Amino acid sequence: MTVRNLDKLFAPKSVAVIGASGQPARVGSVVLANLLRGGFAGPVWPVNPKYRTLEGIPCYPDVRALPGIPDLAVIVVPPAAVPAQIATLGEIGCRAAVVLTAGLSTQMAPDGRTLQQAMLDAAKPYLLRILGPNGIGTMIPGLKLNASFAHTDAQPGQLAFVSQSGALCTIVLDWAKQHGIGFSHFLSVGDSADVDFGDIIDYLATDPQTRAILLYIESVKNARKFMSAARAAARNKPIVAVKSGRNARAAQAAASHTGALAGSDDVYTAALGRAGILRVDGVEELFDTVETLARSRRLPGERLAIVTNGGGPGVMAVDELIERGGMLAELQPETLAALDKVLPVTWSHGNPVDIIGDAPSQRYADALKIVLADAGVDAVLVMHAPTAIVPSLEPAQAVIAAARGSPKNVLTCWSGGEAVQTARRAFAEAGLVSYETPDAAARAFMHMVNYRRNTKNLMEIPPELPEDFTPDHATVRAVIGTALAEGRSMLNEIEGKRILAAYGIPAVATEAAADAAAAVAAAHRIGYPVALKILSPDITHKSDVGGVALNISSEAELVTAADAMLTRVRERRPDARIDGFAIQAMIRRPRAHELIVGALTDPIFGPAIMFGQGGVGVEVIGDRAVALPPLNMHLAMDLIDRTKVSRLMAGYRDFPPVDRDALAALLIRVAQMISDHAEIAELDINPLYADDQGMLALDARMVIRPSAVTGHDRLAIRPYPSGLEENFTLRNGETVLLRPVRPEDEPAHEDFVNSVSAEDFRLRFFSPLRQLPHTEMARFTQIDYEREMAFIATRQAGDHSETLGVVRAITDPDNLRAEFAVLVRTDMKGQGLGEALMRKIIAYCRQRGTREIVGDILRENQAMRTLASELGFQPVSIPASDVVEVRLPLHE
Repeated sequence: MTVRNLDKLFAPKSVAVIGASGQPARVGSVVLANLLRGGFAGPVWPVNPKYRTLEGIPCYPDVRALPGIPDLAVIVVPPAAVPAQIATLGEIGCRAAVVLTAGLSTQMAPDGRTLQQAMLDAAKPYLLRILGPNGIGTMIPGLKLNASFAHTDAQPGQLAFVSQSGALCTIVLDWAKQHGIGFSHFLSVGDSADVDFGDIIDYLATDPQTRAILLYIESVKNARKFMSAARAAARNKPIVAVKSGRNARAAQAAASHTGALAGSDDVYTAALGRAGILRVDGVEELFDTVETLARSRRLPGERLAIVTNGGGPGVMAVDELIERGGMLAELQPETLAALDKVLPVTWSHGNPVDIIGDAPSQRYADALKIVLADAGVDAVLVMHAPTAIVPSLEPAQAVIAAARGSPKNVLTCWSGGEAVQTARRAFAEAGLVSYETPDAAARAFMHMVNYRRNTKNLMEIPPELPEDFTPDHATVRAVIGTALAEGRSMLNEIEGKRILAAYGIPAVATEAAADAAAAVAAAHRIGYPVALKILSPDITHKSDVGGVALNISSEAELVTAADAMLTRVRERRPDARIDGFAIQAMIRRPRAHELIVGALTDPIFGPAIMFGQGGVGVEVIGDRAVALPPLNMHLAMDLIDRTKVSRLMAGYRDFPPVDRDALAALLIRVAQMISDHAEIAELDINPLYADDQGMLALDARMVIRPSAVTGHDRLAIRPYPSGLEENFTLRNGETVLLRPVRPEDEPAHEDFVNSVSAEDFRLRFFSPLRQLPHTEMARFTQIDYEREMAFIATRQAGDHSETLGVVRAITDPDNLRAEFAVLVRTDMKGQGLGEALMRKIIAYCRQRGTREIVGDILRENQAMRTLASELGFQPVSIPASDVVEVRLPLHE
């Protein structure tokens, strides 16, 4: 993860074109022409030994002959020549290149490396950054830089567009020009051999010229870097993405229901949402979404009211809204009464508010004002179908006037063609978003809702876990180790339930039996009625081969069922090895829901958790949602809520509500299990009974594979680092816990900040203000452990924990420099806590390989300056400033 030298790539002062050409329609010719035509202010140096001049400017035989060191080199030479050109550029001091050449990943160098690897090896000693290869180039319209072979320029603006598809870039350029959309950056990343999405997002996150980031994604290479960069950037500006390649072929070979149900695209959707990225389905929707977010205020809630002059369009909008998980506002009685006074008696008397097709302009204005005043309405969509009663512009002007001054969002949909064009222009000039169709308008509102949900999730305070638990790792390792040693790739049901038990997941009592006689003995111990299942390492879905018999109530029935089952299974799967039977108690919970909880290992994002409606027809029903670990209670609840079966779980008729806390806790344990043990490749708990009595797993299927990596190294999001917890004894003899901060700590953290003295607060925050908003508190406790660390000192105070001190360090993306800040509760001073926290953060940064840790201290804060000096920090005075910077080198 690095942004080093990206300024040379995205803000160059000089450009060399290596492989520039004088032949029309050659890439080297088009790139040079685009650079010169665009009006780039810096020097442009063509390089090609075949020419003395090109486009009326000097052409140089090689890069060593250039009159200066180019900030950026655009390389358009044959694949075999690219590594040598990169090496020479590095030697002369160039630090950025755009490689347009294709074929480097498939062609080989003489020493057996791919040409792409040879190129990267040549760049590495010089930290020379490479965009590409196999892209169309880069455009920075604000610099009038067009270092591409695109057919047209990008217009200046505040959107950054980053695409893996060069062909899509040219399509988007045409579309954007037609719609008057401009860009701060227009980047074709190609094969992303070096600079990838994570690097670019990190750079754009702090770019003041970029208001929103748009991505076209075909694949992600470094999942953890991508997630970390996106989560950091999405807190400050919208990121909207189109992800192509919705391909389910990989599911065909899955050995579990989870693998068959949850494909790569489901995992991408989960990952993008977890990163705060809003996913859309196409280019037009991409820009519609950005326009909607740009012209709208943040939603206070998700309840939409619709005002329309036609019932049909209103119904269409509601259909799209509900289908996408939206919420129609319920109008309050006083709102309905007020509307009765201004609308015809034939109006709809509900939401959508149908003001009837003959509505004049004043009726639009009156209805909109009344609906906007309803406290249960968060946004209003006003719709109009053209009529001969009133020109479309007049009601548009009435809506603009009525919306003016309201803090709520007003969206408009003036459907039609030529008759409504002037109205749409009026909306655009007034700063109101307008859509051509009802479904487009509802879809746009849902983008606002989903963006709100994503950003809210990044700032959410997760509830505490219902209980702590310590998994029995030894049992899990023993079970998996034995199976792998025997050459097996699947655990049987008995083994699977032993692993569930090791994680405190309740499962029905089950015994193994080698034959019918042993099954009878097991049934006597368990008690009738029982269920009988075949045990085979080769049979994935037992029901499909007649390998399940239920409600067996006697010994005779059991013997008959066992014999019949063996016959059926041997007929249907003669190749399968039969280990015997599994006998379990027949569970009667008639009002329990049959659910499925599963896990799979995605090749890019690693472990993923799936939840949905279970049972024999699980794949046909297809009701599921996917999330990435680690999970907390909030994320687990969100996973549940994204399924249709969750509505049934709320209770209906004589079905009581499911214990959702118990279900969420179980999902968290499954997420921890798949994170802790890399050998578990796939998992099915199906069915999982869920009702008001709790959870009970009836069957468990686990696919295992040897793994060379530890569990947490596979995760796209770094989990809570529990290994960094340690006890510390204060000078008064009391023991406190030093540990990384967690999102659940926000309430205690707020109490902690509010408890320090006004003077201590001023010395820490350089401000006399005493209140920090929720968003700031969330930033302090919801940290990305991949790029930031905060250690708190905590102790129990009755039934809750209290925070006594905190130290944090935020590391730059290059891991070169970390900036620290420390604060100890006023009444805890003199106990050695500040020094202990500082030593812990220094040790952590040193262990991570950070080069230097720095901090700003008010000049008058003599106590902190003394502590910093004792810890080895060196002061760096800032002239005419009340602040002293202190620095501690960690690695020379």
